[in-house]
Amino acid sequence: MKKKSKLNKSSVVCENMNKDSCAFAVSSSGKRCVLEKNVRRSGEEVFVCSTSHIDTNHVTNWIESDRCLEACGLERNVLGISSDSLLDSQFMQKLCSTQCYTGCPNIVDLYFNLAIGEGVYLPSLCQTRGDNKRRGMSEIRSSGYVAPGPTVPAKLMAYASPAMAPTPTGPY
Repeated sequence: MKKKSKLNKSSVVCENMNKDSCAFAVSSSGKRCVLEKNVRRSGEEVFVCSTSHIDTNHVTNWIESDRCLEACGLERNVLGISSDSLLDSQFMQKLCSTQCYTGCPNIVDLYFNLAIGEGVYLPSLCQTRGDNKRRGMSEIRSSGYVAPGPTVPAKLMAYASPAMAPTPTGPY
């Protein structure tokens, strides 16, 4: 069952969104929105919001809150995401914080899938401390692969704690 957002007034259509609300939004069809930069022949840069091919089973019709973006250490006007952010200890501290991890299921689901694409289990990475966290992040570095984003949605419960997240052998 897809989680309904509080945006019941109108449907979220990525192509109708401006750059200040696009990133981390999910359309009413459950597809993630992505902010892209186009350059016109004149050289002018134009930002457009598009519907990605990335589906989520957890959230529909959702524009991520400023509270969640701040709690998770993210910015609104981001062009795509990269697994490089999983190497940033300050970002990981915010992503794994109680405020983000338990209060922002849309963002956690997105980064959970990104981490899985890198062969790293996000709940385990969040639970590790000190040298073990560096070892987990080195697994990402050693892969040499930068994932374009999740292609298969994970089955992550909406308000789950790291201990309740799916196991790496679970169905994706």
